[in-house]
Amino acid sequence: MNRRNHLKKLALALPAWALGSGPASATEPSANQSAAIETIVRKFMAQFKVPGFSVAFSQRGQVVFRSAYGLAEEAGQRKLTVDHTFRIASVSKPLTAVAIFGLIEQGKLKPSDKVFGPVGLLALDGVKDLPPKVAGVTVHHLLTHTAGGWGNDGSDPMFQHPELGHAELIARTLRDHPLRNDPGTSYAYSNFGYCVLGRIVEKLTGKRYDEHVQEAVLDRCDVHTMKIAGNTLAERAKGEVAYHGSNGEDPYNMNVRRMDAHGGWIARPEDLVKFLIHADGLAETPDLLRESTLKEMFSATKANAGYASGWAVNAAPNRWHSGSLPGTATIAVTTASGMCWAGFTNARSPGISPALDRVMWDIAKAVPDWRA
Repeated sequence: MNRRNHLKKLALALPAWALGSGPASATEPSANQSAAIETIVRKFMAQFKVPGFSVAFSQRGQVVFRSAYGLAEEAGQRKLTVDHTFRIASVSKPLTAVAIFGLIEQGKLKPSDKVFGPVGLLALDGVKDLPPKVAGVTVHHLLTHTAGGWGNDGSDPMFQHPELGHAELIARTLRDHPLRNDPGTSYAYSNFGYCVLGRIVEKLTGKRYDEHVQEAVLDRCDVHTMKIAGNTLAERAKGEVAYHGSNGEDPYNMNVRRMDAHGGWIARPEDLVKFLIHADGLAETPDLLRESTLKEMFSATKANAGYASGWAVNAAPNRWHSGSLPGTATIAVTTASGMCWAGFTNARSPGISPALDRVMWDIAKAVPDWRA
């Protein structure tokens, strides 16, 4: 019997209190626990000079805690609320992975499908002869960052030539950035690979990437406040925080809109939690994908045992993704114990990403009944 059917059988046989799941067991923090959480948060914010920090937590499919601390914008001393949105950076990648696997379930593509070349999913103007190795790149390689190159390093294509649109950038990257290794043989975290996945979504659906994700993923999670970010302060969405640069970084000197499928979304922490609980494989809420598909999506490769298709993974099993751009640091987590959480900041500084992960665990453990 598989895990989900086992849980459903238990649900029929036992009351909710005996299962330790469902509405009866979802626990909101007490006043003392909320105060302890704020102490943890304020220490983190002071250490990393974070103006604003927003969090949301769920337990067994129910949002049990959401809170915001500090300022949405230092210049105007605007207080941060739980309804402010943030750039979520690479926490966008799980959304893209779910969208791709949804198309796989519909039979519109296969993980083994070639991406480029005469039999590939994408036909590219301006690329007559593919460079060596590129013709072997599959959808699975892009999902798992095993295409053989295009890594997130000093030559990351997604931070070059901001004047180019997606098609022009992809064509130029294929010409100017040859793959270093054969596809499938090595891991290199690739924003560009997820940009390409976004274009596959568009090719197969006939819709803009964000339109399809909204309809196929977010609407089904009752999430209606997310969108693709603008690039400049003037293009900030209503209710979006201001981003605060440090160490000479300019949060408003990037083509974030072009990052759509790998790092372009804005959201509230609660939005990400509502998405996570529909991709957790538990019985409390309906999942966006079939159980077998979730298992495939959460399976790591030999090239990197800690990363699957759009999700970091471990043996616990916990699943998560972090994100980082000038002016923001983010994380979203699903735990083996059935919790989901997300935490976003509107500034980043050296060392903040691992510290953000730790502080979210510290918050979760401040409420013993969550059993994080």
